[in-house]
Amino acid sequence: MAEPGGGGLLGSGSERRCRARLAAGARRGAAAAAAVLVPLCSVRGRPALLFTLRSRRLGGPHSGDVSFPGGRRDPADGDAVATALRETREELGLALGPPSVWGQLRPLPDRQGQLVAPVVANLGPLEDLTLTPNPDEVEEIFTLPLAHLLREENQGYTHFRTAGRYGYTLPVFLNGPYKVWGLTAIITELTLELLAPERYRRKTHVPPHSPSARHLKGSTV
Repeated sequence: MAEPGGGGLLGSGSERRCRARLAAGARRGAAAAAAVLVPLCSVRGRPALLFTLRSRRLGGPHSGDVSFPGGRRDPADGDAVATALRETREELGLALGPPSVWGQLRPLPDRQGQLVAPVVANLGPLEDLTLTPNPDEVEEIFTLPLAHLLREENQGYTHFRTAGRYGYTLPVFLNGPYKVWGLTAIITELTLELLAPERYRRKTHVPPHSPSARHLKGSTV
């Protein structure tokens, strides 16, 4: 039977543990140039992650990619949390308050080498929300149950190499409506490791400053 509010992975005990771990891992350093919201939620009582498909109207290399709500930091944003919440409001029409935020994962470099701060938040039951995606930014919203993401048959990885030599390995999540890859897959992996450390062990190696994927050859498993 599902627990109220999304089950064990999103229950109060898990929330306390995750908040404490995120707070302990918080570190000072250069401010991230951008932030994304990692939207935990429940769908009919099942814990899930919410993803967006970026609008093809945007053009550029990220058009049509699976992503989390987010974008570049605005000068008026006080911190990464403010950026993530503002971008979520602009993209999904969803106004979240700071109490929904559990904390921040470590910043990660994007394709251009700029740091992106992932901000973990719990939206609660998706059935209780009214989402109004901005068609100029979001083509589609979909969710994947955490149980789906935690199954090994839905987990893949890509080996990257340069000049014929191994460089690093990135995760890929398969068998959903869309393949989750790139920075979104890395953040998904870190989120699973946070939520279910006894069930998920990272199988990939992410270097501190990944070279641009444009200059890499990869093989997916």
